[in-house]
Amino acid sequence: MATVELYLVRHGQTFLNKYFRIQGWIDAPLTDKGLADAKRAGERLANIPFAAAYSSDMSRAKKTAELILAANPLDASALQIDPAFREESFGFFEGMDEGETWHTVGSPKGFHTFDNMIAGLTIEKTKDMFHAQDPYGDAEDNAAFWARLQPGFDRAIAAANDGDKILIATHSTTIRSTVSKYSNIDISVPVDNGSITKITVTNGQYHVDYYNNSQGTL
Repeated sequence: MATVELYLVRHGQTFLNKYFRIQGWIDAPLTDKGLADAKRAGERLANIPFAAAYSSDMSRAKKTAELILAANPLDASALQIDPAFREESFGFFEGMDEGETWHTVGSPKGFHTFDNMIAGLTIEKTKDMFHAQDPYGDAEDNAAFWARLQPGFDRAIAAANDGDKILIATHSTTIRSTVSKYSNIDISVPVDNGSITKITVTNGQYHVDYYNNSQGTL
């Protein structure tokens, strides 16, 4: 039986996070807190002997991965960039105020925050709702999201050897969506910047070991 362990890390805080702006495919640099988030994740993962490391092509994820690898035996030059691990695209809503957008999209359905929408509708249906309400049709629906993301996981796992541990620096909704697909864990709880989610994949079967672990030993 071939087993691979995936360590999914949410990037550190960005300026758009700080200002409560929606951030999917648009990007922003890490704040000082965001740099500290990434370094703290690196300290917690320092004793994990990663065989490979991946990041989305967003600078916030790439910088987070580089800071994690600075504390790890795996050299930062081994980092592989894969757009498959991007955040959900929010299309027309990118860069808008979070509270206003959640209210605009969710309130007609009785939901006033993103977490409420996820809890009440599922994260899958929430993606579909954003796509349906995007006047340009650019926001990803759930099918488009997974058509992009799953091949990224497939490639990383196919390239691994039995027993490998793999770092993936990625994003909040990407992590929540993955945990939702492969477990019954409550993902209405937001993902902390710099937190770690571990998934064990054995012969193609995914098991979520823990979600949104932001402190303590791993």
